[in-house]
Amino acid sequence: MKKQVYNPFLPLSECIPDGEPHVFGDRVYLYGSHDKEGGETFCMLDYTVYSAPVDDLSDWRREGVTYRAEQDPDYSRSDRKFMYAPDVVRGNDGKYYLYYCMSGRDGNGGYFGPISVAVCDTPAGQYEYLGFVRYKDGAPMKKYVCFDPGVINDNGVIRVYYGTQYDFEEREDFPNEEYISSEMNMFGKSREEILEYADKDSVMGPVSVVLEDDMLTVKEEPKHIIPYRVKGTDFEEHPFFEASSIRKVGKKYYFVYSSQKNHELCYAVSDYPDRDFRFGGTIVSNGDVGLGGRKDADRLNMTGTTHGSIENINGQWYVFYHRLTHKSDYSRQACAERITIAEDGSIRQVEMTSCGLNGGALKTEGTYPAVIACNLTNGHMPHGSNKIYTDSFPNCTHRDEDRFIGEICNDTIIGYKYFDFGGEVKFSVTVRSESGGKFEISDELNGAPKAVLEISPAKDWTEFSASLDMGTGVKPLFLKFIGKDAELKEIAFGE
Repeated sequence: MKKQVYNPFLPLSECIPDGEPHVFGDRVYLYGSHDKEGGETFCMLDYTVYSAPVDDLSDWRREGVTYRAEQDPDYSRSDRKFMYAPDVVRGNDGKYYLYYCMSGRDGNGGYFGPISVAVCDTPAGQYEYLGFVRYKDGAPMKKYVCFDPGVINDNGVIRVYYGTQYDFEEREDFPNEEYISSEMNMFGKSREEILEYADKDSVMGPVSVVLEDDMLTVKEEPKHIIPYRVKGTDFEEHPFFEASSIRKVGKKYYFVYSSQKNHELCYAVSDYPDRDFRFGGTIVSNGDVGLGGRKDADRLNMTGTTHGSIENINGQWYVFYHRLTHKSDYSRQACAERITIAEDGSIRQVEMTSCGLNGGALKTEGTYPAVIACNLTNGHMPHGSNKIYTDSFPNCTHRDEDRFIGEICNDTIIGYKYFDFGGEVKFSVTVRSESGGKFEISDELNGAPKAVLEISPAKDWTEFSASLDMGTGVKPLFLKFIGKDAELKEIAFGE
């Protein structure tokens, strides 16, 4: 059987969120943060790059650790140990430049900043610390909130996009004394700094700054590209939150970002790189929220932070994003889907699938990891909030070397999109269950069962099989569990 590629497309032990895909030469490189599988916070590991030939997206290769947090001078400060979402651009000198921000305090009582830069002669070699984005007098550029840098070489002009947008209270008495005192204690800032920080019109929102050819020095002052106050604008329903990314498609600039809904990647378009952006739409949600009018309460996965971008690979556009695992925002895995940029420049929202980079549906042959499920819900999945949940709900997780869907409860639905069915097959699941139960198998969400697969109590991983006839053609596969408890490791197709 031809090698299949599914979501998540990297090794199942690998958690590389915040993906920025870039084609350099005949390979596509994925730059991103690096979570620890089952980690306790964001971005606990050093940057690791994966790449693949542009004509074979099933052949991802680990390029190794390309940059270590300890290489940054800020690493020595006790609470600046982790590197957040990066981006890479090729400079006018042919070298490759890595832009990123450290976690924690900046040494002056503030957070997120400055933007650090490392350099390498090749896209995925050993990067070396170069410096930080600065003014001509050498002072670090920390105007606005330096967070989630995205960068582009725009026909020789180096532009960095960054920023975040907190949901400050919209009250006439805000910021009040209670807020000011709390922020002074939390961040160690002065009263004046807190008041400036709370001036949302001047601090918050996405901004763009132009650099000199040295890739460090500010050439043009940072400026907002989207206003903070969005009421009455086309950004009102999907205001910017974080995750700035920029692409140029033809003569248009596409600004990709995570909205305040925090589960969706949206885009805005302009004829200019630094102004007049108009909201375009949602590209993907990691809970399929918004797709076909789906509401937040009906999300088809645990949702949470997302970050990514779009890239044209060998003539096909893709969106790269991440999904959540381990019941937290701290173990996020890279996924991708095909997208289409229409003649009018619009991008229609795409659904999460299990076969994003495969070039078509998966074959109903052989064995697949259960955790490639693109939908996983018990009907009331949570939205992540920077913590590890302790309450029980179905989730992709791991124990020792096993990766599986755990905490499956009654009425849990596990969905795979898509498989190419060719008639009757033997369908198997590898399961552990203290109480046993059954899987109702369908080609529709909450659809009538096409088959029922009985599960006996099994302390160890045990295979159960049934005959399955879904007809022919490309269809989704949904498993609905009826019972008290189960864990699912693999699904398989046979004759």
